[in-house]
This record gives sequence, structure tokens and C-alpha cells, in this order.
Amino acid sequence: MIDWLVSLEPWQQALGGTGFTYFMTALGSALVFFFKDIKKEVLNLMLGFASGVMIAASFWSLLAPAIERAEENGSIAWLVVSFGFGMGGVFLYIADKTLPHMHFGPNHEKEGLPSHLKRTILLVFSITLHNIPEGLAVGVAFGAASSADNPRAVVLAAVSVALGIGIQNFPEGAAVSIPLRQEGLSRSKAFLYGQASGIVEPIAGVVGAVLVTKMSLLLPYALAFAAGAMIYVVVEELIPEAQQTLSSKRHFAVFGVMLGFIIMMILDVALG
Repeated sequence: MIDWLVSLEPWQQALGGTGFTYFMTALGSALVFFFKDIKKEVLNLMLGFASGVMIAASFWSLLAPAIERAEENGSIAWLVVSFGFGMGGVFLYIADKTLPHMHFGPNHEKEGLPSHLKRTILLVFSITLHNIPEGLAVGVAFGAASSADNPRAVVLAAVSVALGIGIQNFPEGAAVSIPLRQEGLSRSKAFLYGQASGIVEPIAGVVGAVLVTKMSLLLPYALAFAAGAMIYVVVEELIPEAQQTLSSKRHFAVFGVMLGFIIMMILDVALG
């Protein structure tokens, strides 16, 4: 199976990996057919879990390989990785302030340029925006195999990224569709909008894989960029959202972060 995967073009590998992450988003969104409400503690656990996976993936799967590739290219590793990481955060900040969207918080705070779009569309835009770095991370990870001395090992590492992000996309899909149901949408529409939020991942994944394949010198920058974008999402939205509850219930989010980090770390070390 792995040999067959290695034989594919990087963009095909990225499409398959992000196709899996999208499928897991859709699978999580399908929970809206069985549940109408979601307890705040469970939502906090889900958000924490997603945060833990993204934090672990940012280092184990993105920053560490970025440093290694930069050194192989004869570049100043800390400078390359710092620049890429910072640009990832800046990109998400600009997108956050430009694209109209609405946070999944109790106050449904609006961000971005003024818009007359419906609340439900703004909610979907929010999670769609934050799926971009996830898809990019998977695509860049697979694209790295094209210039690697040991492509099999790099593909295995990329598979671990796709698995980790796919696992956290399952509760994330539910965290999108169920609140949409609470907004008054039918179960079918809530599912439709929920799964649609994940479609951007295959697009970002293929774009990332093609870019680093065509311009291999961009690889360490792209890996660090994806890491910076994911950390921005975690710190700017996921963890603050998970902490908007009674202090006695905040441990759900904390243990969610730890569980997500452990699972992603195990996947990366075991497969990488």
C-alpha cells in the first residue's frame, strides 16, 4: 500500500490525504442527524483536542522538517523557519480581518469586512478559513517527498499528518453542523453547510503540494508557513473558545489539548 502511495505524484498523494480529512469532516457533520444539541463541556473537549493535534503537528510534522530542509539547503535555518512561521500568522491575520465570518462563541462575534450575509454563512466561513492551513499542511508534507532522499519515510510522515488532522476534523465537523442546527437550520442543511466547510482542504492541499514540487527551495518556508498559520488558529480562536465557560469546567479543554497532542505525537513518531 505504501509503495503504491509513494509511486503517485505528490499532488495525487495530497489529494488523497486531504480527501480523507474532508471525509472525516463530513462524517463528523453527519452527527447532526443524531444529535440536536451539544454540551458545552463536550464542545470544549473537541476544541481542545483539535488544538492539541494542531500544536503537535506544527512542531513534529512541520517545523522540525523545515529546520532540517533549510540546513540541507545551506540556509540559515532559524531565519528561514522564523520568517515562514511569522508569515503564516500574518496571512491568517489578514484573512481574519478581511473575510467576513463569525466566531463560534456565545456572543457570535463578527469579524472581517462588513457584510449582509446570513449568520449561518458567516459561521461556515469561519471554520472554512481555519481549514486552509490544515489542508496546506497536508499538501506541503506530501510535496516534500518529491525532493527527499528517502521518499518512503517522508510519505509515511505525511500520512501521519493526514491521519491526525482527519481525526480532529471529525469532532470539528460536529462542532460546525450541530450549532448550525441550533441556529434553526434543518438537519440536512446543517450537514450540507458543515461538510462544505471542509472542501477547502483538498484545494489548499493540492496547491501546497504543487508549489513545493515546482519550487523545492520554498519547502522549508512552506512547512513553517503552514505551522504558523495553524498556531495562529489555535491561539486566536480555538483555545479562547474552549475557555469560555465556568472555571470549574475548563479542565475539559485542557485535557482535550493534551489528548490531541499525545495522539498526534504518537502518530508522527510511529509513522515518521
